[in-house]
Amino acid sequence: MMNAQIMKQNIRQYIVAVRQQMAGEERGRLSQAIAARIASMDAYRNANTVLAYMNFGAEFAADILVQQALRDGKRVLLPRVNRSTNELDIYQVTDLLRDLAPGMWNISEPLVECCARVNTLEEVDFILMPGVAFGRDGARLGYGGGFYDKLLARLKHHPALVAGAYAMQIVEGIPQEDNDRKVEWLVTENETINCANNG
Repeated sequence: MMNAQIMKQNIRQYIVAVRQQMAGEERGRLSQAIAARIASMDAYRNANTVLAYMNFGAEFAADILVQQALRDGKRVLLPRVNRSTNELDIYQVTDLLRDLAPGMWNISEPLVECCARVNTLEEVDFILMPGVAFGRDGARLGYGGGFYDKLLARLKHHPALVAGAYAMQIVEGIPQEDNDRKVEWLVTENETINCANNG
């Protein structure tokens, strides 16, 4: 029987390859639709502090929502990979052009000299989660580094956990291990899925 790690790797490789084949214009159009759906959610509208991420490659363009959150006057936090701890350090950003520079894997990250580090996540109301594939039950398949599972393990409260993804990233039967955390909401260009109803 195929073990969970091999299954995850197979799903990861397949979805990344299919996502790469989408035309950039199509990805942009779908990303606009996904970001608009997320911005219309009560969980987003009611949030004061949003922890998001900067996309890379053919991912859903999360930067659209990050810009929206800044325009909406929300406190916006972004992660930076700490190579010594292998965890995510969190910083507040106010200006994407000034505050960010390419970091690990060429992903835009907060500049330490420009941004205030946030040591507690207690005020975070809303977390936008990256991922390669998602199940309707909230199962999430990341890139294999475990960064977000470690980040979520640090939470002592329950902010909204939301993922934006293209519909083609929905996969049934994603293997889940003990330390894998599910998302509560999955938003595609077509629908907003309350994953708790599908668990």
